[in-house]
Amino acid sequence: MTEEPRSLCPINLSLEIFGDRWTLLILRDMIFGGKRHFREMLQSEEGISSNILADRLEMLLREGIVTRAGDPRHKQKVIYSLTEKGIALLPVFVHIGAWGRKYLPVSEELGIRAELLEKGGEPMWRAFMAELRSIHLGAPTPRRSVFAELQAAFESVGER
Repeated sequence: MTEEPRSLCPINLSLEIFGDRWTLLILRDMIFGGKRHFREMLQSEEGISSNILADRLEMLLREGIVTRAGDPRHKQKVIYSLTEKGIALLPVFVHIGAWGRKYLPVSEELGIRAELLEKGGEPMWRAFMAELRSIHLGAPTPRRSVFAELQAAFESVGER
């Protein structure tokens, strides 16, 4: 954080990082959409502007939630990766998604991942986090691909 926090309350300190919708949506797209390049993140369904995206990515870098490195496949691009600190946010997203499914008019297509993660419980979350560590941190590739399971369910609902 660049400024003094309003208080040292853990909820306040967290909200000072995640207190706007764009930061959470960027992380959502990295976790569930596999987006790791700036241009990919610009294509968010919610329509984030390039200056807001750049600002939020810089803040996430400063906070140690993401890292940035040159993309070995394209010299003029950078690739963003979640850190362990970023991956640890997965259960927060699961709970936000479960709350949204219960109380808000979510579409079946956009709610299917949240439903599966809620029903899969902590074993599924741990498996997904292991997969995110593989993708973002270079850890060994786990046998189970929760990302593929979630994507297949999303595509299946979209085809109906």
